[in-house]
Amino acid sequence: MRTAEPFSQKCFARTASNDAASQNVCLNLVRNNDKENFLCTLLLKNPERRSALAVRAFNVEVAKVSAKVSAGNVGVMPLKFWDDTVGTLYRDHGINAPEHPVIHELRRAINEHKLTKMYFQRLVSSRTNANLNFLTVKQLEDYAEHSVSSVLYLLLEVHGMRNVQCDHAASHLGKAQGIVNLLRSIPYQTRRNAVPIPQEILMAHGVNQERMVRNRKDDKGVEEVTFSLASVAFRHLETAKGLMKTVPRPVKPIFLPSVVIERFLHRLRLANFHLTDPNVMRTDSLLPLVLYWRKLRGSY
Repeated sequence: MRTAEPFSQKCFARTASNDAASQNVCLNLVRNNDKENFLCTLLLKNPERRSALAVRAFNVEVAKVSAKVSAGNVGVMPLKFWDDTVGTLYRDHGINAPEHPVIHELRRAINEHKLTKMYFQRLVSSRTNANLNFLTVKQLEDYAEHSVSSVLYLLLEVHGMRNVQCDHAASHLGKAQGIVNLLRSIPYQTRRNAVPIPQEILMAHGVNQERMVRNRKDDKGVEEVTFSLASVAFRHLETAKGLMKTVPRPVKPIFLPSVVIERFLHRLRLANFHLTDPNVMRTDSLLPLVLYWRKLRGSY
């Protein structure tokens, strides 16, 4: 007579299956929605890579909600779901958190690495400014700090690194990446949308929203606005690279997004800061190879 499979063995197999499925969901979510950061994350070592993908998958889910919000209170409830979920994950080891592949992986990462709750809350709260209206450069920098630097802080914690110099480097790199992300989004805006450029920069160069959306190649004012904002990103990138010299080698791969930013700003400069130039908008086909080579050399 066949002996029944032990209950504990069944539970173990089921748990392993759920873990694998959740990991695949996180991996595909980041790969399909955040390709450049996905390539950078792949170059992290396991087991930290798994937790890093969970953090980035959470950020993708929150960003997707924000992208669907065009005006008013549309999307507030989905954002509240993720905000409430963060709270639940930090109560009783997250045993009452909703069943969801990303939440499943995030719960494991939070419990294993003791990740800071505030950074997840910032990722959610930063998305409430769905239309990305900024009056000053400082407001834009604060948005980038909360929506991008927070991810880097969490990746540092995944690697067990809580260090002031590392945090300073992550802060500046996140600001540079956040500003570059907004620059790259401008060609996809429509005349109904406000471009995510601080009003103080537009006013300084006498350029309005309409001209930024048109983005004509012969419009010197638009070129100057783009140059001004790219210069802010470049300064943060250079500060981050200076601080990275003191970052411990085991966590340096976390800062690989600096390579992505550097290459974009270089293409933008060669195109005279014209955001819709084909060489600026194209996919960087050499990026996977460059990232791998820069990681081997430890050059960020």
